[in-house]
Amino acid sequence: MNDEARMTNEYSSPNDECLSGGFGAASGFVLRHLSLIRNSVIRPSLFLLLLFPLTLHGADNLGVLGSKPKWEVLEHYQETITHDEFTHLINDVYCTHGFAADLIKIDNDAAQILANRESHNVFTLRFAPDANSEAHTPRLWRPAKSLPSAKPGKPLLGLRVALDPGHLGGKWAKMEERWFQVGDTKPVTEGDLTLRVSRMLASRLRKLGATVLYVRNSTDPITPKRPGDFKKLARKILIRNGLPQPRMGGDVLDPNDPEKEQTIRWQSEMLFYRYSEIRRRALLVNTKLHPDLVLCLHFNAEGWGDPSKPTLIDNNHLHLLVNGSYLQEELDLDDERFEMIRRLLSRAYDEELPIADTVALSMAKATGLPPYQYPTTLTTTKVGSSGYVYARNLLATRLYRCPVVYCEPYVMNSKDGFARIQAGDYDGLKEINGVARKSIFREYADSVAEGLAEYYRNREAYNAPTAARISSIVTSRDKFAEPIFDVTTNRISPRSNFLSNLSASKIFCRGKFGGSFVGNSNFCKRSTIALRCFSGRPALFIETSHAATIPKLTASPCEIPW
Repeated sequence: MNDEARMTNEYSSPNDECLSGGFGAASGFVLRHLSLIRNSVIRPSLFLLLLFPLTLHGADNLGVLGSKPKWEVLEHYQETITHDEFTHLINDVYCTHGFAADLIKIDNDAAQILANRESHNVFTLRFAPDANSEAHTPRLWRPAKSLPSAKPGKPLLGLRVALDPGHLGGKWAKMEERWFQVGDTKPVTEGDLTLRVSRMLASRLRKLGATVLYVRNSTDPITPKRPGDFKKLARKILIRNGLPQPRMGGDVLDPNDPEKEQTIRWQSEMLFYRYSEIRRRALLVNTKLHPDLVLCLHFNAEGWGDPSKPTLIDNNHLHLLVNGSYLQEELDLDDERFEMIRRLLSRAYDEELPIADTVALSMAKATGLPPYQYPTTLTTTKVGSSGYVYARNLLATRLYRCPVVYCEPYVMNSKDGFARIQAGDYDGLKEINGVARKSIFREYADSVAEGLAEYYRNREAYNAPTAARISSIVTSRDKFAEPIFDVTTNRISPRSNFLSNLSASKIFCRGKFGGSFVGNSNFCKRSTIALRCFSGRPALFIETSHAATIPKLTASPCEIPW
């Protein structure tokens, strides 16, 4: 085994981010923050990219391509959580590695959260006195108990699921370093594999009653940006980090170049397919799709060395991820600290953890794979009861404003995984390595669908009177809802933008929704949101009742740098 392979096997995680030893606390944070990187060879030069937010944009104290946080949005979460629940989520889920004393100060009645490192401004979050006094939590997704009652054979009725097949595939696979080939066999490209699974899974979820949305449904990037758009920024990153004359790197990077990470090309490509792409997907999820759940679909991998002569290994395993386990250095960034607090207050964890546990057990039963054990606890925290789920701070799980379950089954470069991928899709069973196996793609899709069906089949939905009662409370009490970050809404007034109590009562009395919108149009004749109203189902969900207080969702995204 060469030194590079040894470093990979000893220090790198098989999932998105890699942690290498020997560089001290700061470099540990840098490698941890390289969201969704699973390169087969990890070298010290990888740290260059993530020094960017600490140097180039040090005054803003933001993550890579991050936006200035709007802490005023969190005013809508005042008194929506008790002291004990907040403390539990901080200590046991989101800040399991601790946090600096000046970042979050928790008193009996409120928490003081540092909003801006430079100005030392503080956001004060007031706690609810007790659980019965908690104010309504504003959010655009619905927990299982708020969905309409399931019908026989339709356990996912009313659920909006967004499928996010990881990576890009196609012509971008080699750039992403999610490509390898053994001899003359068909190349293994993760982005294409996840897309195939997502299409199979979509048909299964629809049959179970879900509305299925795609975050990505082709090998084309979601972001309109391309690597060339980031060359100037990549050059600045390298110069600020000690390379006064960084080289371009040629038209095509050599994957075996030991200094490729020090080239403008590598840095600009990383900014494109990792940061710009994921942030653009988040914009789509948060401002257009509005799902109740996002499923991030990936295949796993361990260090394979030279992608043209990859190493196949015996290890094969499974794990799932939810958001949490922030590093202290990550919490020091103003935008990541804001995103963590907003996610905590939305209670996404309360929904995504039991979903992840249920799906994990279904996948484990179908695949027979053991749970993956991270070689370090510096970046993850095991959560839940299944033994397969970890909390981890990934860019997608942090930015998508709804429950997110991040699936990582099968090691692509394991001997078994590779053989099953090469076998392709097929009906029934086929003997692979002496074992009769279902198509790996169908096994993946079937096990996820069965796990979701099991979770939502057992939900307790609100009945019509309860939904109507809570709707009346919400519509009479709430003046505004959370603005959509980075989207122009102009939806604060006039009052005709909002669902009146009279309209709400009419809707619930007749037990169905007429037409394509709820309530009155605004002055621009754009209808209020009604995409999540289900005809003939009065016990919709509290958040639909609350929809009229939410800024219009047809607004155009603001001009953004990524």
